[in-house]
Amino acid sequence: MRKRTKARECALKVLYQIEMTKDDYTESLARFWDREPEADGTVKEFTGALVKGINENSSEIDSTISKYTTNWNINRMAVVDRNILRMATYEILFVDDIPPKVSINEAIDIAKKYGDTDSGKFVNGILDKISKMKGL
Repeated sequence: MRKRTKARECALKVLYQIEMTKDDYTESLARFWDREPEADGTVKEFTGALVKGINENSSEIDSTISKYTTNWNINRMAVVDRNILRMATYEILFVDDIPPKVSINEAIDIAKKYGDTDSGKFVNGILDKISKMKGL
């Protein structure tokens, strides 16, 4: 598995943990790495950047997602889908060195792995609209 793919999966797990425990993201990251000591520095660095960036830009990220989810309230989405959308939306809006198509494809793959049967399609539809909004 590629390092950024692994980091995205780790970030999803940390984001899920944050939602369940309501702990600060730094505490959640530290606790996660205590259970995943074999992760290398590159994975830890990218995971931390994702979690921190999503945390610091959560209002704009959630607002953007809500704008493109017809008949869906972000708080009623499955936790896994919501956090995959947050992660990819963060990358699309704030990370210039990752092409949006890469972020979308990674999000779809993670949704298929961790979400339910229709998660990949759901995530794809929303992220496609977001990337078009950005003119990408």
